[in-house]
Amino acid sequence: MVKKTELLKYIGRVLLILLLNFLLISAAANSLSAPETAQTLSKIGSQGEEVRQIQTKLTELGYFTSKIDGIYGEKTKAAVTRFQRDNGLTADGIAGTKTLSALGITSSGGTGGFSSSDINLLARIISAESRGEPYEGQVAVGAVILNRVEHPSFPNTLAGVIYQPGAFSAIDDGQFNEPVADSAYRAARDAINGWDPSGGAIYYYNPDRSTNKWIFSRPVITVIGKHRFCS
Repeated sequence: MVKKTELLKYIGRVLLILLLNFLLISAAANSLSAPETAQTLSKIGSQGEEVRQIQTKLTELGYFTSKIDGIYGEKTKAAVTRFQRDNGLTADGIAGTKTLSALGITSSGGTGGFSSSDINLLARIISAESRGEPYEGQVAVGAVILNRVEHPSFPNTLAGVIYQPGAFSAIDDGQFNEPVADSAYRAARDAINGWDPSGGAIYYYNPDRSTNKWIFSRPVITVIGKHRFCS
């Protein structure tokens, strides 16, 4: 009886060790496969020390020849875009974590000048517009909204883009007022921090639901879940 009890204890310890190893391996795999999220975001309109560092580094590398003034304007964006293109990065002109890392700049954290109310607003429209979509698709919807803020054809504020008449069906059909999914808050932060799975898109649509013939004429950049993202 003693030997049997000891054997059961030994088997229990082995199973516990195997379980712990499995959990550690799973956590490591998830960490490796998860998208890199930026801790900060410098883009058109940004100002401050981080922008000054970006301009300084780009000047040293020969990409930026204008005055180092700490203001992220069109010339800074163009220089960042050229640097990104030459270094195999997404050439969107936005200095997220990967770009900062390639420049040798340590991210200082933050949410790119967006307030907590901005994040909540973006999360609400992401949840309403992409409920049931994969997480990457939720981030992509947020990225499209932020891309519109920067685009000259759209309002230059987050609220202006979201509440633009006829822009998002979720505003009109009541989905916007539904409870916000937890994942939408994370997606909003990831989008604000520079992750753009849409590839720079400014439009998206579900081909099974859209009745707008014009949207079907837009060049498709990528497809995520049920949404087509286009320029």
